[in-house]
Amino acid sequence: MQRRLFLRQAGVCLALPAFESLRAAPSRPPSRFVAINIPLGFYGPNFFPTGTGANYQSSPYLEPAAELRKSFTVVSGTSHPDVDGGHAAEKSFLTGAPHPGSRSFQKTLSLDQWIADRLGKETRHASLTLGEHSLSWSSNGVSIPAESSPAKTFARLFLKGTASEIGRQKQQLAEGRSILDTVLEEARSMENRVSAMDRAKLDQYLTAVRETEAGLLKADRWIDTPKPVVTTPPPAEIPSADVAGILRAHFQVLVLALRSDSTRVAALGGNGGSQVPPLKGVTMGYHGLSHHGKNPEMIHQLEIIDRATLAAWLEFLTALRDTPEEDGSLLDHTQVLLGSNLGNASGHITTNLPIILAGGPFRHGQHLAFDEKQNHPLGNLFVSILQGLGFEEERFASGTKALPGLERQG
Repeated sequence: MQRRLFLRQAGVCLALPAFESLRAAPSRPPSRFVAINIPLGFYGPNFFPTGTGANYQSSPYLEPAAELRKSFTVVSGTSHPDVDGGHAAEKSFLTGAPHPGSRSFQKTLSLDQWIADRLGKETRHASLTLGEHSLSWSSNGVSIPAESSPAKTFARLFLKGTASEIGRQKQQLAEGRSILDTVLEEARSMENRVSAMDRAKLDQYLTAVRETEAGLLKADRWIDTPKPVVTTPPPAEIPSADVAGILRAHFQVLVLALRSDSTRVAALGGNGGSQVPPLKGVTMGYHGLSHHGKNPEMIHQLEIIDRATLAAWLEFLTALRDTPEEDGSLLDHTQVLLGSNLGNASGHITTNLPIILAGGPFRHGQHLAFDEKQNHPLGNLFVSILQGLGFEEERFASGTKALPGLERQG
């Protein structure tokens, strides 16, 4: 009984009035999460606003985003405690795992994969790991490979395979499960014959095997389900040197993925290479420009790249905002984390990271400024993100509470 009850007897139909208590509850759109890491960061003086709270004065880089100002929060004075190592810190952007440059580095579960383990069961793809470097780490510390080609991601999400291709996929899935069955049987036979230290390694190995097995079973369930139909043409292959162009293409595919509920979780690692981006006014390699040493001409060229990067991000947020959903827009139900593992790439400094959180259930439109020298743990923002997704979590990485000042609406 969704709207009305009918009494049918002897060919007579009597319609009862609509009862509010029997009305079907409207379906609430799912919550989603997207993380974006720009490994060379942004030129700080142009990125961070002046002033704090809702009355902050926008920075040169964020002035073009004025129309969406109430949809994001800028955060300064945060970082991951004990995450050092310069460029190696990108491995810890979503994990907070300390000392990523050391030989004894212990990899931990990344924020996106924690969320995917809980939100990804209802979608074809539990998560997407995209870009030039991976931000994603499994529960047993294995890096999840990133797809650098937006065109290949589009094909994976939306292009239908031929009957023979689907048949081969089914056979490969069956073979994969057969191999895993054998591996599990052999591993279990060793459990009582190894030392305590080796048993810990074996447990870690078995966890990885079980995760792989679960992935195979899920893929098997989805293989006969038609992929979503989209009218948007696939993106062209884009050279990796085009850092802004390839970001824009990734974002375009991501919008389609979120709209079609193909996934609810994604992590995108940007490019920090040495190639010269095809942008007017840029004649030097991106990585070299990030080490500007306060050279005015190098800073000028770096600004061009930074602005193009943020323009692609702004287009992504705008597309999410302009996609209506029940009780709001796609942006209202998608948290988008933009940041970097470097606060100052010129000095390989991993503190005072440039961070923006957009979308989701929060009261935005503010600048949360913490101490630039005694940084606030970035993990507390991660706790807020998890709570904004509906999880009653109080800890993640270095986070032990929600980020002060970031409040939920209502």
